[in-house]
Amino acid sequence: QVQMVESGGGLVQAGGSLRLSCAASGRSFSISPMAWFRQAPGKEREFVATISASGITYHADSVKGRFTISRDNAKNTMYLQMNSLKPEDTAVYYCAATSTTFKRYNYSTREYDYDIWGQGTQVTVSS
Repeated sequence: QVQMVESGGGLVQAGGSLRLSCAASGRSFSISPMAWFRQAPGKEREFVATISASGITYHADSVKGRFTISRDNAKNTMYLQMNSLKPEDTAVYYCAATSTTFKRYNYSTREYDYDIWGQGTQVTVSS
């Protein structure tokens, strides 16, 4: 019953933009840190961005200045605005949340902190 569903992926040209959404249901995630991870073929899953329950954010160096994570707790939804996309951004993007206790100001960049995951959405950036 608890689920997170990503949407908004697709195929774009380098330099283009996409906005990913992660809609959560079955419980409130308003007290949970959330994050985006991505995985390209043949590569390990890597951290992209995270946001605390109170809205404090942190972005990986590889996307800093181009991607922006945000959340709307009233809608139980998280977003990733992706601008100036590069071919190396091509990956399956996953949203994640914790079921364990965190303070409102705490975010997490660590994959092992997350135990609730979406199914992933494909982002392909052509050159």
